[in-house]
Amino acid sequence: MTFPPPPPPRRNGFWAFLRALGRLINGFRLVIINLVFFGLLFVLLLVLAAGADRTVQDGSVLVIKPQGQLVEQYSIDPLQRALAGLAGDEPKQVQVRDLVGAIDAAAKDPRISRILLLPDELHDGGFAALREVGAALERFRAAGKPVVAWAVNLDQGQYYLAAHADRLLVDPQGGVLITGLANYRLFYKDLLDKLGVDVHLFRVGEFKSAAEPYILDHASAEAKQADSYWMGGLWDGYLAEVAAMRRLDPATLRDDIDDLPRHIAGTQGNLAQLALDQHLVDGLATRAELIAMMRKEGVPADRKGHSFRQVELSRYAASVPHDGDAFAPGVAIVVAEGEIAGGKRAAGSIGGESTAALIRSAREDRKTKALVLRVNSPGGEVYAAEQIRREIELTRSAGIPVVVSMGDVAASGGYWIAMNANRIFAEPNTITGSIGIFGMYYTVPNTLAKLGVKSDGVATGPMAGAFDISRPLDPKVGAVIQAIIDKGYRDFVGNVAKARGKSYEAVDAIAQGRVWTGRQALERGLVDQLGGLQAAVADAANLARLGKGYPVRYVEAPQSGFERFLAGFSQGASVRLLQSWGVRLPNWFAQLPAWAPELQLLRNAKAGTPNIYADCLCRPR
Repeated sequence: MTFPPPPPPRRNGFWAFLRALGRLINGFRLVIINLVFFGLLFVLLLVLAAGADRTVQDGSVLVIKPQGQLVEQYSIDPLQRALAGLAGDEPKQVQVRDLVGAIDAAAKDPRISRILLLPDELHDGGFAALREVGAALERFRAAGKPVVAWAVNLDQGQYYLAAHADRLLVDPQGGVLITGLANYRLFYKDLLDKLGVDVHLFRVGEFKSAAEPYILDHASAEAKQADSYWMGGLWDGYLAEVAAMRRLDPATLRDDIDDLPRHIAGTQGNLAQLALDQHLVDGLATRAELIAMMRKEGVPADRKGHSFRQVELSRYAASVPHDGDAFAPGVAIVVAEGEIAGGKRAAGSIGGESTAALIRSAREDRKTKALVLRVNSPGGEVYAAEQIRREIELTRSAGIPVVVSMGDVAASGGYWIAMNANRIFAEPNTITGSIGIFGMYYTVPNTLAKLGVKSDGVATGPMAGAFDISRPLDPKVGAVIQAIIDKGYRDFVGNVAKARGKSYEAVDAIAQGRVWTGRQALERGLVDQLGGLQAAVADAANLARLGKGYPVRYVEAPQSGFERFLAGFSQGASVRLLQSWGVRLPNWFAQLPAWAPELQLLRNAKAGTPNIYADCLCRPR
């Protein structure tokens, strides 16, 4: 008689549950791995399939439609991206180097017949950056290839770039609106008084006005005098350049802009017709008429026959090969863009430690024979700027020439990090100078009193608890802070005098926190030559005796996975989920940081200690 085998011993229910859970997790793991694998495989096949169509055809038009802000370096600003994401407007940026590199490559590319520039989605570009791109367009034209610009509406920055075109067209329903430069600030003194916040400002420099919004309810006479001078120089340069490109009289152009209300009445509000009458544009055309014009002038049709043969900037830029041997001795470029703050900072801002580390990395690389520091900064914390300046000194001491190329703005702390270079290049419309220093400290005893809170106690000496923000600032402590600020200003002016081969008195006379244009700075010996990044690189190579064919490489810190996540946050599921629930900010809310640049001073301020700055709020809007 055969008996069935005994049943297996019953497992403990808890362990059986864990085992089942483990099988479930492993199953999910396998599913996810397969999804990722086949997903990547699908993407790879798409890329390979697209690759077959990536070849630029003969007779193609390079279409340049820059969207967003012109920058020297892509930046990551989690707050700005989150605000913009909730406002439904993803921040966009275009690197100047990518744009210029693509235009220069297209000038030599026989497959590219011309450029079509569509600039009306470009914004927040400083004039120096626009000048760099404009110079590349001029090199393209010098190669015998035409540039056509078309837009619906053009502001003065977009027009400054579009004026480089051989032919400039606007839509009949659009126009050109040039208004001039302004530098208006928000002033917070009355608000701070109502809140009971006491702001203690310590500064050196008659024209050092960056912190005035916290102690005044209006711009000082000195600030207005200085701003009028450098903005007047900037505007004169704008009018002269635009007039030369459009073959106009600068005085007539100025009158047309200043007397817009009278002139617009003559066209019954038609901005496009007014632009044509004033020779700001060469013609009026719809998009369909633009396409027909291209086809009539010999540009082949696209594959579908609806438009003309073209290649977009992003696709073309990705196909541009890098010149030179990456392993050969050459010129290294370090970008210093944004506010200067202590420690390590992400791309798009300057960290005392992180930017100094980039310079040190370039110096210690045997391939680096010359260094170019590309500066686009209004300044920031003094000690962080000093950390970077010291690295420039060490680089020169190591026998590596350093050339500074100033972008839109290289003022105050931006000039501090530049002053010890072998040579300094600036564009005529760079904003620079502002050699001055200030410190700010806040106390809130009156604020606490409004809430019914008071501070009291004992200390071991007159300086103990001196920087307790709940107590009024002792005048003796204020004297200590002012002495530190005075010493910082003497260091700034003295270092500039030593670096520029001038007397202390000569530098002090042009310092005092006063802002200059690049051309005005050249006249005062603060910069050595007018020119863009290419001129600075060529000069650095010449100082290093590199000859021809040298490689140029950018020294940058790689982005971490978390930084890449932040960069794409505005497109993330969290933002979309909040928007689906109706959490949406108005579009103007994301622009608040640009409207109130004064508040940027507080972003990295340390509580309970004086904050020492070499900063300049000197960008016109």
